[in-house]
Amino acid sequence: MEVFKQYPELLRLVKQQIQQAQVKIATSANQQLLLSYWQVGSLILFFQQKQGWGAKIIDRLSADIRQAYPGIEGFSTRNLGYMKKFVVANLPLILQHPVAKLPEASQEDVDIAPIVENAENVEQLFMHSVVSKITWSHHIILLDKVKDAGQRLWYIEQTLRGSWGRNVLRHQIEMDLYERQVKTPKLTNFEYTLAKPHSDLATQLLKDPYIFDFVVATAKANERDVERQLVQQVSRFLLELGQGFAFVGRQYPLKVGDGEYYIDLLFYHIRLRCYVVIELKARDFEPGDAGQINFYVNVVNDYLRTKDDNPTIGLLLCKGKDQALAEYALAGITNPLSVADYQLTKAVPDELKSQLPSIEDLEQELKNEGEGLE
Repeated sequence: MEVFKQYPELLRLVKQQIQQAQVKIATSANQQLLLSYWQVGSLILFFQQKQGWGAKIIDRLSADIRQAYPGIEGFSTRNLGYMKKFVVANLPLILQHPVAKLPEASQEDVDIAPIVENAENVEQLFMHSVVSKITWSHHIILLDKVKDAGQRLWYIEQTLRGSWGRNVLRHQIEMDLYERQVKTPKLTNFEYTLAKPHSDLATQLLKDPYIFDFVVATAKANERDVERQLVQQVSRFLLELGQGFAFVGRQYPLKVGDGEYYIDLLFYHIRLRCYVVIELKARDFEPGDAGQINFYVNVVNDYLRTKDDNPTIGLLLCKGKDQALAEYALAGITNPLSVADYQLTKAVPDELKSQLPSIEDLEQELKNEGEGLE
């Protein structure tokens, strides 16, 4: 019947509305759970300070709650301790918006009485803060592994921006992502070759060193197993590069004059809105490397870049680099280039190093993985 021709569109819109509602319900439920834990943690801290009670009061409280509400979850001694720690750790993030490093508060430093007395106002701040946007499981990881409040805020923001699950968050913390992406100075010429704020954003997205702790497929693995591992490794590679990188190709061909040249790895970055040329060297940086990647960037700008794209960026990943040598090599180049180290793993005992793939193996593995995506 004619009247039903628009039914597929109606169904699509209704399904979209249901999905949006489910997301809002899940988000609201998570915020309410965190708010409840915040309130309980505040009360525990308040009465411990007011009465001078020790840690054993939490054991008694946990037992009495579970006796009053059989089958209730989330009120173990361990979790009640986390609730108190949750309040102490996140008060600096709730009561002010830090622009740099925030000090780590201790129980003795926090006067909880004004917080409890003005609970409604503080809770409103809590519900509007990024602290209420991630799950309790994420918070436990942060409470266990990140002591500095400023770093916790950064990891929370990255979790929200990248939709990180718990395992990804734990992995990034264990790989010292904050140290490598925020604290370590980057070797670039972006200050002179990119306009602000584009240069700042590009610098913020870089790391040094990059860590590639992939598992190389064994010779005995069957084809499906190899394919599965290659896909996993590409995912890890993209995760290490950071959010926003879209794979374009490996050994990407460039025809110039009578010659044909090949880019190791070519990406497009969604937020930067530009192509990113990546060259991987299985040795320390050499001055000629800057000229090579600068050549590739020039060609990409001429043949691939459109009027809507920002200038192409070149990223040279090497086994190691001499800082002064790399700075001289980049001096005078008008294209935005960066040089960074890469490692196979964060830290490996000497007795295990012989079992790891060589840097040459890694370089070949990345190239092979690119073929699998093309």
